[in-house]
Amino acid sequence: MGKTFLIKQYFEGKFTFETSGIIDGSKELQFYTFFNSLQKYGFEGNPPKNWLEAFDDLAQLIEKSTQKRKVIFLDEIPCFDIPKTNFVKALGYFWNSFAADRRDVLLIVCGSATSWIVGNIIDNHGGLHNRTTGNIYLQQFSLAETEKFLKFKHIQWPRKMIAEAYMVFGGIPYYLNLFDKQKTLAANIDNLYFSPSGELHREYRQLYNSLFRNPEPYMKIIEILAKSKSGLSRADIATATKLPQNGKLTKMLEDLEHSNLIRCFYGKSRGKVKKRDAYYQLIDLFTLFHLTFSQKAHNKTFWQDRQKTSVLNTWNGLAYERVCLWHIDQIRNALGLSRVAVEYYSWRSRTSVPNAQIDLIIERADKIVNICEIKFADGPYTITKEDDMAMRNRIESFRAESDTNCDPIPVWITTFGLKENPYSADVQYEVKMEDLFE
Repeated sequence: MGKTFLIKQYFEGKFTFETSGIIDGSKELQFYTFFNSLQKYGFEGNPPKNWLEAFDDLAQLIEKSTQKRKVIFLDEIPCFDIPKTNFVKALGYFWNSFAADRRDVLLIVCGSATSWIVGNIIDNHGGLHNRTTGNIYLQQFSLAETEKFLKFKHIQWPRKMIAEAYMVFGGIPYYLNLFDKQKTLAANIDNLYFSPSGELHREYRQLYNSLFRNPEPYMKIIEILAKSKSGLSRADIATATKLPQNGKLTKMLEDLEHSNLIRCFYGKSRGKVKKRDAYYQLIDLFTLFHLTFSQKAHNKTFWQDRQKTSVLNTWNGLAYERVCLWHIDQIRNALGLSRVAVEYYSWRSRTSVPNAQIDLIIERADKIVNICEIKFADGPYTITKEDDMAMRNRIESFRAESDTNCDPIPVWITTFGLKENPYSADVQYEVKMEDLFE
């Protein structure tokens, strides 16, 4: 996401102390890294034997600094927390016994493992409880920010192509920065991912290794969710993965949610909604792309060879739905709901045959429910008789089974709007791809 870049740019590299943990590094390697950084900034003592000594050495370094403001930057901090080394306790002791009462010390901690940061720093119940003075939670770029970034890189692509790039790589600055402006989008995708020497060819494994200390059970959950378009319940996940339904599974699902890889939602139904009624859906775009195509690709021009095929048409529809979920605020604005309180969720019928499911419902405080149908097309979309009947079936199923008193009204979210025909004449609300760029 560019966390380290943001911090280093803002402070222009003027730190009293800066160090970074090493992903998958041993205890000895983490201590060596920390001590080596201490030496770089002028510490002349002996190597620390434990984290209490390491932070005591850091306190000595700070005491000798002549800087008016002592900025301490610990990057990739989860890597330092090797089991049985008491890193978090030592950090808490350092802060409470030395730095907390000083007005001239600013401690910045940063890490890719969001769940570790949340559990050990923000929601800490020990020495670091309620000690943070500010949190910066970096999100991926929106479509509008992606467009600005690509223009900054002198990549002048039309918005549909930018949306297609987003559907593969999301709004991750690191991925977008790898694009070659001399190549088409399809050629970039092949070059970066499908080529055995591509910089993102092994990114999937590296991504999860950086996020979780033991990534295998998390990847097992992700790979099961990738097979379900509308999401799975906690019980479904436990059955499919053979993971026990206990607090450990709950923690893993929360970790994945904190990392913006999945989302949790509740389908509306009559009666009280309970935690066990929650559904989980994969929303990370690169992960979805990898798990859809990693086993199908057999050559380094895979993506270029499959343009305009049914395989990519199906993929485009699925991925565009996820892009819309990342741009709920823009959809709200397009519908004139920026000042109206809303709740949004997915829903599936428990009684209708065939099973009706709605990928996006926007329930509004003005007593209206928008039933959203999302379609990706190369031009204006033509609503067919089958589309019209499917929408009517969803609305009737939702009205019969949900506990809302709101009036269901359809919304069509497309790339270039709707083509006029008898079925489009009654459409009151539509959102175009252009609206997602606002």
